[in-house]
Amino acid sequence: MMFYYYFVCQRKLWCFYNNISLEKENENVLLGKILDETSYGRISKHIMLDETINIDFLSNWKVLHEIKKSRSIELASEWQVKYYMYLLRQKDINIEKGVLDYPLLKKRKEVFLLEEDTVKISEIIQDIERIVMTEKMPNPIDSRICKKCAYFEYCYI
Repeated sequence: MMFYYYFVCQRKLWCFYNNISLEKENENVLLGKILDETSYGRISKHIMLDETINIDFLSNWKVLHEIKKSRSIELASEWQVKYYMYLLRQKDINIEKGVLDYPLLKKRKEVFLLEEDTVKISEIIQDIERIVMTEKMPNPIDSRICKKCAYFEYCYI
């Protein structure tokens, strides 16, 4: 989640790391969980890796799938998939590609981990560590996505 939050909002990332969780009762988060539970019912889902990441599902141990409700934060979703592929490759599990599945939109997007992505991932990991270790919470981002965020009231009211 922290890798995903890095691209969404660094304030949310900081809150998540510091156990400030406001997502349990958020309507959008609950809708996403329902979508996850009801999509691809015949497939074994939720593969935990090192007690840190939860992969939605794998096809033949070659294609990693992440189920998403919308494409509104697609860049974060793409990097989340790249990060998962990066971690699996470090464990000698060669994932050929990732797929972002949007069941409500009936769309898919393929994601590939390029050599330059692995360098960027290392840099992002260092930046995440820097962000979460700061004492001061980052400022709100004032983006259109904030209105649907579980932390909206925490940040703006």
